[in-house]
Amino acid sequence: MTDLRAAALRWQAERRPAVVVEVTRSQGSVPREAGTRMLVSAGEVLGTIGGGHLELQAIADARALLARGATAAPPPEQRIALGPSLGQCCGGVLGLRFVPLAACEPGDWPATPPRFTLQLYGAGHVGRAVVRLLATLPCRVQWIDERESEFPPEALPLHIEKRCVEPVQAEVASAPPGAFYLVLTHSHALDLVLTQAILARGDFGWFGLVGSRSKRASFEHRLRERGFDAALVDRITCPIGLPGIAGKEPEVIALAVVAQMLQACAAPAAVLRPGA
Repeated sequence: MTDLRAAALRWQAERRPAVVVEVTRSQGSVPREAGTRMLVSAGEVLGTIGGGHLELQAIADARALLARGATAAPPPEQRIALGPSLGQCCGGVLGLRFVPLAACEPGDWPATPPRFTLQLYGAGHVGRAVVRLLATLPCRVQWIDERESEFPPEALPLHIEKRCVEPVQAEVASAPPGAFYLVLTHSHALDLVLTQAILARGDFGWFGLVGSRSKRASFEHRLRERGFDAALVDRITCPIGLPGIAGKEPEVIALAVVAQMLQACAAPAAVLRPGA
C-alpha cells in the first residue's frame, strides 16, 4: 500500500521535482472519486487516478509540465468527459488539477481511512499469507501470536502491528468496537478460548474462524452449552473464505478470506452487543 501523503512529504524533503495530479470533481461513472491524488515525477508514478487512457494522458501532461521547468504555469483545471474526450466507456465526467509538489501542503491531505481494523490471531502459513495481502490494502491490523519465532524477520508495513504476547486472548479487550477478528492459531483449544473471548464482547463487525464444518458443529455445541446466545454464535464465519474458491494452499485460503473481509466491510452485518 502506498502512503501517498508520506511519500509526498519525503519527496518534498528531497526536493524532488514532481507534480500532484488530483481529481477535483466527479459526476456519473468515473474510475476514482474526487480527492484522489497521484504523484508524478520524471521516472516514477505513485498512486492512481484510475488507470487506462485517462491516467496515461494525465501522466504525459504532468511530465510535460515538469519538462517546462519550475517557472512553468500549470495548466488550468481540466474538465474531462471520458467518453467524448478519451473514448472510454465509463461515460462520466471529472475534473483534473495539476499542481507542482513544491506548491502543495501534503501534511494537510486527509489520511485514507482504514476499511477495517482486524485482530489476526496466528502467525502460521495462512496468517503470513493473509498479512502479505493486507500489506497492500488500507486497513489496520494487530497480528497476534505467542510464538516470536513464527513472525517473519522482515519489517512490516506501518499499518500492521506485530504483538507477541501471552496469553493472547487478553488482546481481545484492546480491539475497538466493530473490529474484525480472524482466528488461525495452531491449537483448537486456543481457538475455543479466543472464540469465547470474542463472543463475550459481542460487538464484532466480522469474525472468521479457520476450520471445517465439523469443527464449527463441535464449537457451536460447546458454546451453547456455555450459555452463548445462538444468534451470536451463528454470526461466526466458519469455514472461512468466499464460497466457490477451491484449494487448501495457504495463498488460496488467504485470497478467499481477504476477499470475504472486503465484502463484509462493504455491507456490514448488524453489530450485536452483549444483551442485544
